[in-house]
Amino acid sequence: LAHDGTRLHGFLSKPPVPAGMKAPLVIYFGGNAEEISWMLDGGERPQNWAWLLVNYRGYGLSEGRPGEKTMAADARQIYDWTRSRSDVEISRIVAFGRSLGSGVAVRLASERPLAGLVLTTPFDSLENVAKRHYPFAPVSLLLRHRFDSLELAPRIGIRMLCIVAERDSIIRGEHARRLHAAWQGDKRMVSIEK
Repeated sequence: LAHDGTRLHGFLSKPPVPAGMKAPLVIYFGGNAEEISWMLDGGERPQNWAWLLVNYRGYGLSEGRPGEKTMAADARQIYDWTRSRSDVEISRIVAFGRSLGSGVAVRLASERPLAGLVLTTPFDSLENVAKRHYPFAPVSLLLRHRFDSLELAPRIGIRMLCIVAERDSIIRGEHARRLHAAWQGDKRMVSIEK
């Protein structure tokens, strides 16, 4: 249950570890309209890490409606819950944000201690993305959720891997590059051209 009683639904996938051992953990924050159960397959993700996958409010079996403030509060609560577990190595909790989830992950990194951050197709702010798509609209007046990662980046000193999809038609590489440039911690950027 979230702090306001909203029921959130997700999955905790744990690697086989010897009794008494703790596993490092990745908390995954998906993209817009992403129902995260597809991640259960495992695919290419590191199998020696535990993965926590939770649907945003209104997605999958999670109740409620998503919004920037509630998503940030839910991320903090999810993180705090993982730190209370005896099977999680709390010094090795990493957040992974994809697209919209990059905004949630960056906000979490500004509010809780993480070992690192992986961002795939991240943006500097939703306002900047929207202004590129709607150059003649009064975006700053109309946008309810800003997810301004660029404002937070100079205050975050953890390691960050930034994966840029150069052919993404919604979140262009320039948004990720601005975020990467403002990041204060150790950082690496990987560009995918295909």
